[in-house]
Amino acid sequence: MGMYASARGWVEIDFKQRSSAEEIIRRHEDWHYSGSWPFPAKPFNWTLYLFYGCDIREDELPSLRAQVTELAALPAIDEDGDRARGLFLVTDERAGAVT
Repeated sequence: MGMYASARGWVEIDFKQRSSAEEIIRRHEDWHYSGSWPFPAKPFNWTLYLFYGCDIREDELPSLRAQVTELAALPAIDEDGDRARGLFLVTDERAGAVT
């Protein structure tokens, strides 16, 4: 059995980017830990906060990183040029914390 890490964080995007974000998560659907991305049932204001929290096997962390990288690369949706923002923290028993 491998080592586990605790991964938690959030990504902030515009509600207009929801379908793009859902597609990114859907492309990783066969991945066991992708179900840890909850989407709100109904919109609230203009910002969509996607949260993630899971105790994950360390060898699956590259898959999580790929999802977060794709979400962070979503293009700006309006003339303001606002891009995705967020913060993730991963801790394990050996190395401590990584952001």
